Amino acid sequence: MKHSFSFRLASRDDKSSIVRFLDEHWGARHPLVHLDDFFTYYYEDGDRLQFALCETQGRIAALAGYIRANACEHPDIWISIWCADKSVSGAGMELLDALPRLCGARMAACNNIRPQVVSLYRFLGYEACRLPHYYRLADRSSYAVARIAQKTILPVADGPALLPVQDARQLAQVYVPHPELRPFKDLWYLTRRYFSYSRQHYDLWHLNGSLLATRTVPVNGTAVLRIVDYVGLPEQFPEFGPGINRLMQQVGAEYADCYCAGISAAQMASAGFCQRTETDANILPNYLTPPLYENTEYYYSTTESDHFLLFKADGDQDRPHLTV
Repeated sequence: MKHSFSFRLASRDDKSSIVRFLDEHWGARHPLVHLDDFFTYYYEDGDRLQFALCETQGRIAALAGYIRANACEHPDIWISIWCADKSVSGAGMELLDALPRLCGARMAACNNIRPQVVSLYRFLGYEACRLPHYYRLADRSSYAVARIAQKTILPVADGPALLPVQDARQLAQVYVPHPELRPFKDLWYLTRRYFSYSRQHYDLWHLNGSLLATRTVPVNGTAVLRIVDYVGLPEQFPEFGPGINRLMQQVGAEYADCYCAGISAAQMASAGFCQRTETDANILPNYLTPPLYENTEYYYSTTESDHFLLFKADGDQDRPHLTV
């Protein structure tokens, strides 16, 4: 049966319909819509909700929740939740194709797509790829979290320490906008993400006009340093290498790791980071509380690959894994 679709952005009055649709078609109660603080943080925008709806015959056939990377008139967005009624053929793909235009977005990306939908995103004109994973080991005789079959520690030159960003006021003083980057993360977004997020604490650092966000995870009597965001030009990232090395020592981290796209393996190596391949014998656990001793692969999609940077904290990722 061929369906006729209409598309619109959601209002606050649609919240109960959105939750019911996801409860029926997602397969589980989604924490982003059932935990009020998550729903408010990610999706509420004044009188509107950051959801796009595909409807047929007066009912929802597919929906997509999205997150803005900036407060611009034509924002860059991350696709957060994408769900369709499987009985309505084509609804999900039609909505995904229409989403950037419907939101007036300059570009759209998705952090952590399922590998089985990579080809679908590519069919719609997105670039869809595995998200590279990099790590730096501390020089230890043994490791409590990592499982190391081949120990490699790349050299880093001497350099300046990272400078902490203590609060939103200081962030406004040191922030240097990079509107050419995709997505463009403005001061509004960075303040919300790293100083107004209720579920997790982040440390923000600056150096030569660029920003780095980290999260230290205590585990098994040691710690892991997560590099979850970088706001700056890719070629400037190696300048953070010496400071990251010092920070690892300060927090007692046995390794630092970073999922990111848009910074080359050579630039990451200049900062002291090895690239973990899909067949790597070394295991750098992604899930740490408690540790799951296996490597985790992520995939992403984007409508624009030029000047594109993606990190673990982008979209709705790097959040506590909660069930409801």
